[in-house]
Formats: sequence, C-alpha cells, structure tokens
Amino acid sequence: MNEKTYRVLEYDKIIQRLKGEAASEMTKEIISQLRPQLDGGLIEELLAETSEAVSVIVHKGPLPLGSFYDVEGSLHLARKGGTLTMKQLLEVLYNLRVAREVVSFLKTDLPQLPIIHEMSDLLSVQRRLEDNIDRCILSEDEMSDNASPELKQIRRSILRQNEAVKAKLNHILASSDNKTLLQDAIVTMRQGRYVIPVKQENKNRFPGIVHDQSSTGATLFIEPQAIVVLNNELRELELAEKKEIQRILAELSANVAEHFHPLLNNQKLLVKLDFIFAKGRLSVQYKGADAQISQEGWLDIKKGRHPLLDAKKVVPINVSLGGDYNTLVITGPNTGGKTVTLKTVGLLAMMTQSGLHIPAGSGTVMPIFEKIYADIGDEQSIEQSLSTFSSHLNNIVNIVEEADGATLVLVDELGAGTDPTEGAALAIAVLEDLYNKGAHTIATTHYTELKKYAIEREGVQNASMEFNVETLSPTYRLTIGIPGKSNAFEISEKLGLPERIIRKARALLDKGDLEFENVISSIEEDKKRAEAERDEAIAINLEMKKQREELERRLKKLEEQKEKILTKARDEARDILKEAKEVTEDAQKQLKDLDKMDSMAERHARLSDSKRRIREADNKYRETIQVPENYAPVTIDQLKIGDRVKVLTLGQNGEILSLPDDRGELLVQVGLLKANVNVKNLMLIHDGGKKKKPAPGRSKYGSMYKSKAQDISLSVNVRGKNLEDALMDVDKYLDDAYMAGLKEVTVIHGRGEGILRNGLQDMFKRHKHVEGYRKGAFNEGGDGVTVVTLK
Repeated sequence: MNEKTYRVLEYDKIIQRLKGEAASEMTKEIISQLRPQLDGGLIEELLAETSEAVSVIVHKGPLPLGSFYDVEGSLHLARKGGTLTMKQLLEVLYNLRVAREVVSFLKTDLPQLPIIHEMSDLLSVQRRLEDNIDRCILSEDEMSDNASPELKQIRRSILRQNEAVKAKLNHILASSDNKTLLQDAIVTMRQGRYVIPVKQENKNRFPGIVHDQSSTGATLFIEPQAIVVLNNELRELELAEKKEIQRILAELSANVAEHFHPLLNNQKLLVKLDFIFAKGRLSVQYKGADAQISQEGWLDIKKGRHPLLDAKKVVPINVSLGGDYNTLVITGPNTGGKTVTLKTVGLLAMMTQSGLHIPAGSGTVMPIFEKIYADIGDEQSIEQSLSTFSSHLNNIVNIVEEADGATLVLVDELGAGTDPTEGAALAIAVLEDLYNKGAHTIATTHYTELKKYAIEREGVQNASMEFNVETLSPTYRLTIGIPGKSNAFEISEKLGLPERIIRKARALLDKGDLEFENVISSIEEDKKRAEAERDEAIAINLEMKKQREELERRLKKLEEQKEKILTKARDEARDILKEAKEVTEDAQKQLKDLDKMDSMAERHARLSDSKRRIREADNKYRETIQVPENYAPVTIDQLKIGDRVKVLTLGQNGEILSLPDDRGELLVQVGLLKANVNVKNLMLIHDGGKKKKPAPGRSKYGSMYKSKAQDISLSVNVRGKNLEDALMDVDKYLDDAYMAGLKEVTVIHGRGEGILRNGLQDMFKRHKHVEGYRKGAFNEGGDGVTVVTLK
C-alpha cells in the first residue's frame, strides 16, 4: 500500500486519533508506525486483543496506566555501574508503581482475557525496590532525611552549625565598633561561605578573608576571622552530606541494576498494554465492532459508518463484494454519498488490517487486501501541466499494472474528464481488465454505458445512491442490485425549468438511453411496491401470530379448567362409591340380621331404617348439582340455531347447534364440549333471567363497550394515506382499543420516507390513552410498524 492511498483515504487521521488515546510517548511513537498487516493470523490476534481491551473498559473502566517513562537508558547505565540521578530513579519508581497498579486492576472482577491476562502475569511487582526509592527520593533534586540515619545526623549537625555561625555574625554586626566599618549590616553568601559587606577603605581594620567585591569596587565581601573555623566546619558537613547522598544514589542504582531484566520487560509490557487499550478506547469512542476475517475474499460491511464523520449525522451503508461479483458500479447524483462510500470501504479495510475495530454492525466480514489503490478527488497538477483527466489516467495506469487478486481498487468518476463516449468505453475496458485480474473493484460513474455493462457482465453488479426527487435531496443510502437514475429531468422540473425545454431535452436524448432510464424507474417502482407488499405480509403475519397466541392461551385455559373439573369429578365419584359401598354393606348386614329376629315388628322397623339410609344417601348426591331457577324459561319457537344461551345445569354459556326434538332435547356447544340439554334448562343470554332495570344512560355505553370488545382488531393499517387522514383514523382506533380493554396494539404505517411514522409518533407522545410506544421488532414488521402500549 503506497503513501498516496494512506493520504487519500485519510488513514493518517485515524492514526492521530489513536495516538490521542495513548498514555506514553513510546506508545505514540509505535502508533505512528502502525500500518495494515497482511498475515491473517496476526490480524485476528490484533483484533482479539482490541476486543479484550473493550471488554475491560466496559466492565471496569480504562486501565490505570497514568504516565510511565522510557527508562531503558537508565537501566543500562545502572547495569554498567553508573549512578542514576534522582530524576531517573523517580522515573523507575513511577514505572514500578504503574506495573503494580495494573496487576492489581486486572486481578479481579473481569471476564477471561487470555492475551491481556498473560501479559499482566508477566509484569514484575518489586515492592521493596519501589518502597526504597519512594522513601529516599522526594523530588528530582531533593533527598529525604529518612534516606539513611547518617544523612539525618549530618543534616541535624548542619542545622546546628548554621545557627552557631549566624549567632556569631549577628554579634559582629551588633558591635558598635564595627558599624562604621560596614557598608550594610547584612549577612550574605559567597562561594558557599558566610560573608559581611565591608567598605573598601576599612579592609585593613576588619580582619578576615576577602571572597569577592562589588562591581564598583567600593565594597568587599569579607569572611570575618572569627567565623572562619565555624565556616570550615560547616563546609565539611556539607561535603559529608553530598558524599552520603551520592552513596545512597549509588546503592539505589545498584538495586535497580539487580532488577534490570524485570524492569526492562515491564516497560515493554506496559507499552504493549498502552497500545492495546488505546485501540480499545478508540473502539468505545466509535462504538466499533471487530470484523470477521474472510480468507475467501468476501467483503460484507453491515451498517458501516465513516469514522471521521459525525456519528449522529452519517447514514450507515451496507456494502458487499466478492462471491457472485467482484466489481461494483455505483451510480447516483452528485453529493449523494458515492465518494464517501468509496472512502468508507477503503478506510474500514485498512483499520481492520491494522487490528482496529471499525464503526460497523455486528457480523461485518472483511478480507485481507495486500494492496489498496484509491483514485479519488481532483488530482490536477499545475506543476506537471497535467489535466484532471491526465492525472487520473496516470493513476489508472499504475493501478492496472499493479492490481491482482488480492487488491482493492477504489475509483471515483471512472472515465470522467474527457469525451463521454470515449470515457465510457475506456472505463468499461479498465473495469474488464481489473475483473479479469481478480481485483475487488468499486467504481462510481454517471455513464449509462457502465450501468448497462454492469447488467450484462457476469461478476459485475450495479449499485445506486438513493435520491429523493420530492425534496431534491440525497438520502445517502446505498442500494445494491439497482442502477441509479440521473433524475436530471425530474430535478429540472421541480426547480421550475419550463416544460417545453424539458420536452425538447427528452426528444434530443438517445431513444435507447431514454428507454433505459424508464426501465430503471420501473425497477425502482417495483422495488417500492415489493417493499410495501412485504410490509403488508409482515403485518398480516403479525396479526395472525397474535390471534394464534390468543387462541392458544384460551385453549390452554380451557384445558386447565377441564382438567380441574375432571379431577374434582373423579374425587367426588370416589367419595360417592366409597359411601355407597359402606351403605350397601351395612344394609346387607342388617338384612342378614332380619332372619335372626323373631318379632315381625322389629323386622319391619329394621327394614324401614335400611331403606331410609339408602334414600338419604341417594338424595344427598342428587343435591350436589343444583339447577338454578329459570326466571325466563324459553319455548321451542323462541330458539334458533346460533343463539347464545346459558345452560343452567352446567352453569356455562354456549351456542345452539340444533333445534329441540319432540322431547325438548337439543345440542349445545359449550367451549370445546358438545352437550345434550333440555330446553327447560336454557336461558337466552340477551333477554333471559330476571335482570335489574339498568340505570338511565348506562345501557347505551355498556352495549358500546361490548361491541368494541367483540369487533376491535389488534392492529390498524394506514399505509398509503396522507398524514392528516392517518392521524384521524389512528386516533379513533386508539379510542376504540382503549374502550375494548386492549393493552397493546400495532399501528402499520410502512417505511417510506418516515413522514407517517414521525407524525404518528408525535401524536403518541401526547395521546391520553397511550402509555408508551416502540419500534416493531424484526418479526413484527421492523421500521414499518409501531407497537403502542395503552394505559
């Protein structure tokens, strides 16, 4: 891949964004050298580590890398016996601290991370060395008193000696004999020793050592003889302090040298982790996904977005290449998104091969391209005196020479800049040559000849960028399989160009081209019609599914009721049989005892008692089914097939299936059961029974609710209507559904331009019966329906 491709596709801007996510300058330098890889296994590993970083960020937040330093030079110096400065030791300390915090962070509350956990396991935590450096070094130029007992003792001695010197000097300054000799009554320092400013003319009267003089020569800075010994002792202490500091630094440096390999390895691992998590943070920022790598050259981008465009405004595109076709010819109006599509495909391919997640949907598949060429934009060169066409042609010559089966070619406005007929012929020849070489090619064009070529040539496919003629604006949606229409006449008409001029232009247009444009229009209309029919089929399927679920729910409920009734009946039957058996056995025993009785009266009494007990048991179970009183008995003449009746003996409602026979018996459907019932045990539902007279005004609304509950559908279809009519119909439907007690209904409005959907959803936000609403799921109709939840 050449540098021009990186520049044209703006790969360098992705690199700059990735560098912005890195913590270390070393990592940023590595990112600057990042280029697409060609090894499939390596690419998959790079993508896997990016996915692991995203998983960590989502579950626990970014890795606490903070700032760490390049200490390789310091480590080598320490290893050779050199002494590190306090600044160098602090940099080692920061790296040790970061390594320890990273290990602690990655230990718990995270999913399996094979790559990242393997690296964190290799990080070396040297807590003793870290604590020693932290205890000794306060800043880049200050060592702590606690670095050693000797250093603490020396610094205390220095403090006491300073106090002694100052006390002596203050005594000299306070003396009345010396006031006339001094230039100023102050104490200052020269060459690390305390001195007093003395007038030049009084130098012989003030014993001491001259260390300096003022620029005018009027003042001499003299160390009084009385404090020379004290200053000497102070200087010796300061030298001892410096020597002890050097000893401590040398000792710490030796400790660092002992851990040379772990510390150097830590640095390399931290840089690698920083790089991985920079990729992870960029993925989260883009809401990216890892593409599957295809070894067969299959490219399938789902909902791909250009990573440098505003994510809130960019329209996702679906692009496929490879398999049935390796060449895609994209047509459509200017500013319709053709060039952005080319750049999106090329940039996403480069990002994938660099181990970066791409802003695309799940399931995106990308092949491995060894070469990517892009001829996009105006390449006119004034210096080389080349026209736009010549410059593009130079690029095409290079592409044709270098292209092969592992090449992605992106060409904008192929053949443009010269005579249309010759340009179209040249463009077809170039596409044919690239196809024969097996290259993956995406080209944009306005030429009708290329549209025809893509239709006729196997392995070449048309695609188009949609354009809304009504609003004169592009939709930026890519449709594969259908060539784009120029829409020049339609746009001109919308903008007010006189009809006579448009008619003249149509007459001048080649007949074949005009017919081809008409064919394209017909295909687009057929596509819209097919989408509408698909939406309707989905809506019908949705309604049927809901009805089936409702029937299954009712059937399940009836089965449960049936099982409960049967269980209860079985239990009662067992009780009846048990009691009947007991009564029978008791009666038989009493009958046997009759033969032993001599008194006829006693026999009759015992027999009467047995009959009474049998009769009581019989009457007991006759009363288990109590038939309520029929307050409105019906006659045979009042009944007809299909009437709704209440079966008093069952306590259930049913429907008449046959007329009564001469005994008054008829067949009634009760739920899933059919039963023979006598007419005297029936009541007509609509006027049977003794009812209270309804309160005034309530009968009307009660029947209305009943009617709504019986007739209301679970969905309403307003596709094809204008917004005003649709709003009226849906508003009435929601009132009816609410009255019927429905909890969830479906409004079918179709996809189209979204006018119906947006208008209806605005109404749902403020409708008094609406609790909430959502877009339909894929199996419910997707964007073509809105599911409304009622209060």
